[in-house]
Amino acid sequence: MFQFNAFFATATPNAQANPIGALASLLPFLILIPLMYFLMIRPQKKKQKEEQKMRNSLRVGDEITTIGGITGRVLNIKEDVMVIETGADRSKMTIKKWALQSVDTIHDNDDIDDDDDDDDDDI
Repeated sequence: MFQFNAFFATATPNAQANPIGALASLLPFLILIPLMYFLMIRPQKKKQKEEQKMRNSLRVGDEITTIGGITGRVLNIKEDVMVIETGADRSKMTIKKWALQSVDTIHDNDDIDDDDDDDDDDI
């Protein structure tokens, strides 16, 4: 028991007198914060941006799947809700945009003009 107390009695003054020792004890925490950002926070933000982009690019006529597993076709889109048509009896449902899990319709990029040869038609 005497040796245990003697160890702490000698270790405490040395740690306070040496600022490098204090910095070395904080080094794992200083490394852990950026590591947590790159492993946890950054991928989550990237996923949220992709989901928001998917919700904003939604069009009437798209086939969608909700987070509850309901599939249907978009009939109307408003600010934060949409009306979908489901099933063979064409029943209509109003759902929130945040409940959208995936858009199953593949779109061509209509918004991008790939007509580079239009300038040569003036001959």
